[in-house]
Amino acid sequence: MKTISFIKLFFISFSAFILLNCTATSQTANSAEKTLFVGSETKDCTGVMPMKCLQVRENAADSWGNFYSNIEGFTYEPGFEYELKVKTEKIANPPMDGSSIKYILVKQVSKVKK
Repeated sequence: MKTISFIKLFFISFSAFILLNCTATSQTANSAEKTLFVGSETKDCTGVMPMKCLQVRENAADSWGNFYSNIEGFTYEPGFEYELKVKTEKIANPPMDGSSIKYILVKQVSKVKK
């Protein structure tokens, strides 16, 4: 009897361990960290409707491009250029008119008056 109880306990513990590791791995696979440079002014752009877009680039040598999403935890102030570390996460079921990537501020590396 004790052997059967031990085997059941081992099997349950092992199953829980496997499930927890699978969950952690899938979350890691769906997220990444990157650097974004944010320009000192916004530009008119059209997403679902006319709006103002941040000007963003991933490398200092790249040209500025419209950024149609928002960055959770980041408050933009016109007249400043920013270097940000952000975490990106894939959105499982994005809305038809929305981004499939969620951006979350990890760290504001710099904020320079322009």
